[in-house]
Amino acid sequence: MLEIIEKVETKIPCLGPAKIDSPLLTRRSDIFRHFIEEDEQVLVNITQPHVNEQIKNKRPLLAFELAGPRRKIYFDPTKLKCGIVTCGGLCPGINDVIRALVMELYHVYGVKTIYGFKYGLEGFIPKYGNELVELVPARVANIHELGGTVLGTSRGPQEIEEIVDTLDRLNIGILFMIGGDGTLRAAAKISDEVLRRGLKCSVIAIPKTIDNDIHLVEKSFGFDTAVEKATEAIRAAHTEAIAAYNGIGLVKLMGRFSGFIAAYATLGLREVNFTLIPEVDFDLEGESGLLEVLRRRLESRRHAVIVVAEGAGQKFFADQDLGTDPSGNPRLGDIGKFLVEKIKGYFASIKMPITLKYIDPSYIIRSLPANANDHIYCGFLAQNAVHAGMAGKTAMLVSCWHNIYVHIPIKMAVTKRKTIDPNSSLWFSVLETTGQPSLKN
Repeated sequence: MLEIIEKVETKIPCLGPAKIDSPLLTRRSDIFRHFIEEDEQVLVNITQPHVNEQIKNKRPLLAFELAGPRRKIYFDPTKLKCGIVTCGGLCPGINDVIRALVMELYHVYGVKTIYGFKYGLEGFIPKYGNELVELVPARVANIHELGGTVLGTSRGPQEIEEIVDTLDRLNIGILFMIGGDGTLRAAAKISDEVLRRGLKCSVIAIPKTIDNDIHLVEKSFGFDTAVEKATEAIRAAHTEAIAAYNGIGLVKLMGRFSGFIAAYATLGLREVNFTLIPEVDFDLEGESGLLEVLRRRLESRRHAVIVVAEGAGQKFFADQDLGTDPSGNPRLGDIGKFLVEKIKGYFASIKMPITLKYIDPSYIIRSLPANANDHIYCGFLAQNAVHAGMAGKTAMLVSCWHNIYVHIPIKMAVTKRKTIDPNSSLWFSVLETTGQPSLKN
């Protein structure tokens, strides 16, 4: 089910009029290049009934600005200094984005001064003593083969005024911020402070979340790799389960608030019998609870595979004060270990022997290099981010919407979190694949 979006401001702020001819105009004259005009847009909503309703009521059709190179750019590449920072948790593809940003800036636009800020937003704060990294093609040539981020990362807020002081002191013209929801919120505040001071600094975000939960981003980079590797864990759990009498394979996957990895990994392998996600409640006890339904499954088939997203079933930890992490997110109860204890205890109480294998591949998955699909996707995101920054766009992120690259205002993207709609075709497909009932009494 496609989400209907209404009454939003989709216009992208700009530092000023773009008056400089893009170097792409004269580069490779033997190849025709399509330059994007400012009035080229992509409809936000494409579902026919909704479009017809807007036309009938004479409401303007909402649209996102199309990403891509402009004929005129704002910055003079010969005088421009750029910065790149990576924040938050690890995710496959971060190094791909860094590499593609550097290559596009250096080779395509001719920008020779590109700084990497070490260890996330701490890299802007003098008290941490982190040195700037000068990024040139030779330094980043092979980093896409590595997992993690060569710039390092950190969590938690830093003083926005100090960050902008550093941008001003270094005369940074474009700051590329690679990160998730918290980073996007910081990027919005940095943009506001830059505007308040009247500085000419563009802030461009490349959304990063392995959970695929950023609003108005159809797919985040690293997600394809995460799903691919998650299916390998599920395959191992299935192999273990069918090798034992009453065998149970339990796999915990990433997904604090959104169960996209669990859902897509389930569909990718189709050997899962129960998929538990944060968006859909479930009970443990009772006739329709997980434990009793699992017992019936074992009696009929003698094996079962359960996939659980890390944020599922948090109601079972409601009486525990788990605090928050450095980014201010609530700490989660460990649903994987919780289910292991409950399943073992239940079957012991009814004297039914089981063999349970528990697999948690989360840190392995998030630290891997990107797969081929994510290599390609990261390249497109970075190239379009550079095009936007060079044109003077700011306070925006690059997204893929209806399979087309677009510009999204940062403040629009952080209004809410993307989650699975329990009434969507995606979740219905999961239910059809697993055959699981509602698991609610």
